[in-house]
Amino acid sequence: MKRTIVASLFLIIACKEEKKEKVTQIKPQTKEEVIQKTEPQIKEAEEAKRWLEKSIEDYFKADLIAQEKMMQKITTKDYFDYKTDATNVDLDIDGSLTEKEFQEKWKAKFDTKEAGIGIGFLIAGQDWNEIKVTKCQLISEKENHFMFDALLSDKELKAEYPIKVKVIKENDSFLIADVWQKEAKFN
Repeated sequence: MKRTIVASLFLIIACKEEKKEKVTQIKPQTKEEVIQKTEPQIKEAEEAKRWLEKSIEDYFKADLIAQEKMMQKITTKDYFDYKTDATNVDLDIDGSLTEKEFQEKWKAKFDTKEAGIGIGFLIAGQDWNEIKVTKCQLISEKENHFMFDALLSDKELKAEYPIKVKVIKENDSFLIADVWQKEAKFN
């Protein structure tokens, strides 16, 4: 009986050691496998770019009443609230903030110097004819976050609006999570 127990113990130990050896073996990745892993990232960045270009141009084609709803649809909730506050800084309307209050409220989540305080969503102009995205270049990418350097143009008014836009992918759809706005350029 003792021999059977001792033999069983040796078999158990041998089986455990054999399993450990199998687990530690790592198969080296082939070049094709590495390419397959990076292709979805490139495809996703291209999808984000196309979505951003279309969303911006559709936003400016919409009538003024529909634009607020459209903005809510294409932005994160935090960014929508942030940009609404930035647009209304120091206005004599209920709920508007002073610039100092605005910075205190949002400094933990956004770079408030890039908010475009006192100007509208995406462009610094109040009037436009036809806004087109004339440049949209991916400048950084991390997991489901994409940063684009974009230029919005209105040929008839000879205006250009340089912006940087952060797009995130959330629940299989893209959303604008931040926009860094600069002064408009007029030719």
